[in-house]
Amino acid sequence: MIHKCYKVTGMGGNPCHGGQGKWIPGEWREESGTEPCLPGMLHVCADARQLLEWLHAEIWEAEYDDAKLVIDHGDKLAVQRARTVRKIEAWNERTARIFACDCAESVLSLYEKEHPGDKRPRQAIDTARRFADGKATKKELTATRAAARNAAEAVEAAAWAAKDAAMDAARRAAWAAAWAGAWDAAWAAARDAAWAAVDAAWAAKDAAWDSAMAEQASRLAALLGIGVTE
Repeated sequence: MIHKCYKVTGMGGNPCHGGQGKWIPGEWREESGTEPCLPGMLHVCADARQLLEWLHAEIWEAEYDDAKLVIDHGDKLAVQRARTVRKIEAWNERTARIFACDCAESVLSLYEKEHPGDKRPRQAIDTARRFADGKATKKELTATRAAARNAAEAVEAAAWAAKDAAMDAARRAAWAAAWAGAWDAAWAAARDAAWAAVDAAWAAKDAAWDSAMAEQASRLAALLGIGVTE
């Protein structure tokens, strides 16, 4: 049976994350391996939750064939037969930046609770949003990203030394804002901001990991126009 899934690639369907072979829409690819994360199997994503782990330049609607071996590896599906069908045009540099901002903003309150007078992370997010819409310059984006990075570094030593969950959450929230303000690779910034936001939520409250992951997956699914689970 053929099942819908998603495939993350570099530009033009080229491999990323260590894969091999270009993905050409409509052309089935087959492998004969039996171990995930090793050459000989194809790796795809079942839903937005798994996509969070692998965000890159392009996201494709894809299909896999369960007549061949399929292994659910948790963060991905390892399959022997799959193909891409169409590129999801909703994933582009602008939406990647917006997603990074959404992720960072979701935990911004954790930073501002610990540092109520420091607006550097918020300014980085606001500038990144304006940059995504062509209303801020690369120079502005770089400057505010650097400021947010400095904010994160300023609380890093204190957080680790004190082993304080609130301080650690604030540090991770500032890092999420810094990633949201990155300009060189929007998709990498989106991935890193999502993880920083999840880490911040987890640091702030035990057992928050799954809830934060679900929240970011829902945000991503809404941007892409896909279901959270398929």
